[in-house]
Amino acid sequence: MANMLGKMLKEYIFGISIVTLIVGLVVLLFGAMGMWLPDLLKDTFSLSDDVLDWNLYILIIGAVITLFGVYYLYDFLKNKRFLLEELETNKRSEFMKNHAELKTAARHLPSKYQDMLAEKEKELRVK
Repeated sequence: MANMLGKMLKEYIFGISIVTLIVGLVVLLFGAMGMWLPDLLKDTFSLSDDVLDWNLYILIIGAVITLFGVYYLYDFLKNKRFLLEELETNKRSEFMKNHAELKTAARHLPSKYQDMLAEKEKELRVK
């Protein structure tokens, strides 16, 4: 079950990281408004003081969720860019220099990119 969940997360990491980033930013904004503009939140959303007492924790949770979203989005884009740039080469020697790094990058990307790497390995006759 955990392996199945991991595969699903890897296939949709780009969308999940964007959704996580947006949710984190909304929670972070809510926490920041609770810290500096509590009267606005009370009037606009009719929140009680009990909810506003938790605004520091909401701010911290929002910051953590936002950082997770930013990290996974950055990691995905970095690995994707690296893999696509390296797959453009037609020289076997250049490809072999970065082969281990390419395999590592492809492991963290959706299966489409792993298939692209396998195709390039087959084209350049790399084991």
